[in-house]
Amino acid sequence: MEAIITIVGFLGAGKTTLLRHLITNCINDGRNPFIILNDYENANLDALQFTNKVEPKWIKALTGSCICCSGINELRNYINRVPERTNGITLIEANGTSDACSLMEFLGVGLNDRFLPPIQLSVVDVKNWQKREEHNELESNQIQVSSLIILTHLEKASANRIKLVTQELKKLNPYAKISTMDALDMTLLSELVPSKNKAQELNHQKSHWSSCSCDLPNLPTINCIHYICQVLPKSILRVKGCTKIGIEKNYTYFERLPDGEVFVRPFNGVPITGSKLLTIGPNSKLSLLKEIVEESLVNTDFPVQPK
Repeated sequence: MEAIITIVGFLGAGKTTLLRHLITNCINDGRNPFIILNDYENANLDALQFTNKVEPKWIKALTGSCICCSGINELRNYINRVPERTNGITLIEANGTSDACSLMEFLGVGLNDRFLPPIQLSVVDVKNWQKREEHNELESNQIQVSSLIILTHLEKASANRIKLVTQELKKLNPYAKISTMDALDMTLLSELVPSKNKAQELNHQKSHWSSCSCDLPNLPTINCIHYICQVLPKSILRVKGCTKIGIEKNYTYFERLPDGEVFVRPFNGVPITGSKLLTIGPNSKLSLLKEIVEESLVNTDFPVQPK
């Protein structure tokens, strides 16, 4: 029977990094992963980042719906059409606002008999855990029915902070195993069973934020990226984009995490939708995105933020 692993966690916690780690481990273990990515805006942008590990036919991007509610039927129907493979495993990355408890409650209903009951993994950013203000309830919901919790951003947290967060996680979900990405391997995954923890009810509609995307021109310098990320309102919880810089032939990917930290790295391949700027969160408006992109083109000397 084929295992289904779902990955949940708050925006910017490190879900995609964990997925990349799992794909590598699965392949090294002789398994054939099928990957499903969900996002409000252009999930194909993230999907392309895995084509150097998995053939594109084994990757599916679900854009524009929330797979824990409005998109659950689409997700379930697609899983049932996943091709049978020797040593197959299906890996699902949910968007960062998913109601993880509802996802697990409804996902397993109506799946083909060839699949095992879904297992959920949560990613927790130790540095920013429960510092999300009005979004703390959503973040805590995302670990309550998980079988395994992966701690991330440990290098930015003190030993006392790690201890405190671990204690809070155990109170919310005493049945979950807690690990780090470095300690995670297929042996640990094979031991997991569906969680029996009872979750607190969440009004998920509060986390159905607006999202938006716009075309992004080639940017003169990398400083333009930092201008865009700095000027976009902090109410926008996630910013990501892909474009070319200067005369470079290859594309550059960038993202701003909810805490304001900006990451820039090379992009694998060519975005099939063209260069884009994507935002998730209140005040995500097309007119605002276009205005700030235009401003960035004349602010080419904007200082690059230190990491």
